[in-house]
Order: sequence, then C-alpha cells, then structure tokens
Amino acid sequence: MGMMYGHLETNPHGAAGGRPASYVRPGVFLAKVLNPIAVALGRKTVLLVRGRKTGKLLKVPMDLPFEWNGTRYLVSPRGETHWARNLRAAGEADLRTRRVLEHIRVVELQGAERDAVVKTYASTITCNCRRSMQLLPDPADHPVFRIEPTAT
Repeated sequence: MGMMYGHLETNPHGAAGGRPASYVRPGVFLAKVLNPIAVALGRKTVLLVRGRKTGKLLKVPMDLPFEWNGTRYLVSPRGETHWARNLRAAGEADLRTRRVLEHIRVVELQGAERDAVVKTYASTITCNCRRSMQLLPDPADHPVFRIEPTAT
C-alpha cells in the first residue's frame, strides 16, 4: 500500500464491541516523519491523551473534529487506532486547535448512531483517510467519539 498508508491489520483481542478489531496501520514515513513534524510545527489540531498502559501524555496530530448537526465528533478513519483505544480508556483528553487548548470529555458511540456519523463523515472527507475508509467499509470498524458539551 505504500509508505503513507501502511497495511491492514486485525487484532484478535477485539474492539469495544468484542469483535476482532481492524486497523489500517500508517506507513513508516507518515508515522515517523510527517506526524512528528506536524506536531512540532503546531498543526491545527493535536489530541493530547494519556496512554492506556503507560499513562504518558501522547500527542496525536488530527484533523479538525467532524461537525454534524451541531455536534462535534472524533472519528477514527483508520479503525482501532492507538489514539482511539487510549481515548476510550481515558474518556477525556485535551484538544489543541489553532493554539487554543480545550479539555474535552467524550462518549463513544455504538450501533445506528455511530453508523450514521461514519457514513456522513466518509461522504465528506477529502484527505488521505479516504483510502482507509475504503479498506474498512464497515462503519463498526471506526470508533466514533461524541465530544460532550462542557460547562463554561
């Protein structure tokens, strides 16, 4: 698949729903070169989430949260990624968008609600994530987190 896209993997230990978890592992160039550069240069959006095993704060470059019907979502186009598993375990993270740091709490979606968000998201994306969505056509393969409103 190339240096950018990596390859499709299946984790037999499963996803949140207990089924085998699919994941499009990013290529070495994307993971080891482009993503660290994007974080260092202050890419528009970075998710700061605690590692589920190490407890270390991890910085993950992201696209802007997907907005639909007045609600913001974090959608994992590559499937059961490490950031999605870490966010599932933590339930909260910080989101840096254009130098604004926002603490977020999330709820993972399941079933029809998740499927609707994934299908709408897939129809709107133009980034290289489109290839990952084609490799994982089942909406159940894509963790989706609703960003909950926080008190101001």
